[in-house]
Amino acid sequence: MLSEQMARELNAQFNAEFYSAYLYLAMAAYCRDADLPGFAHWFRIQVQEELVHATKFYDFLGERGGRVELDAVAKPPRDWPSIRGALEDALRHEQYVTGRIHKLVAFARGENDFASDKFLQWFVAEQVEEEASVTEVLRKLALAGETGADLYVLDREMATRTFTPPAGMSYTGAEGAAPAPGA
Repeated sequence: MLSEQMARELNAQFNAEFYSAYLYLAMAAYCRDADLPGFAHWFRIQVQEELVHATKFYDFLGERGGRVELDAVAKPPRDWPSIRGALEDALRHEQYVTGRIHKLVAFARGENDFASDKFLQWFVAEQVEEEASVTEVLRKLALAGETGADLYVLDREMATRTFTPPAGMSYTGAEGAAPAPGA
């Protein structure tokens, strides 16, 4: 059984994951409008990943006797100065989420809540991957530049990203199937 405070903290992160999905959907729309369909696709995959994260929190709260609390999702920005600006914001956002996860781990450990600590370790590892993924795209963009044929080639590469849900689940939950990439 979760403590009331641990349930509140997990719910806060559950809701933060929806903001992350919303933010990445806004970035996808920005890229689509900037005629960068590959980058739009890359961000749409990020949306699916964030929905999986939210689903994991939803399931864990239920398994531990916590009540899920849905909050309003804040409106994300809709414009960036460039694709680089959007990616830099994505990296800053992932670093922010990493900090939130680390605080959750510290809180769970302070409560001797070993089950929550174990659950959160998946997110600790996931955040390393999330930050590395955005950093890799930023490095490629630095090499390609933001105009011309190299950007076109990089945009096509971004369109090849696929979504693979964690074992045993899809972003729609245990019983649903994830949509095809770019759907």
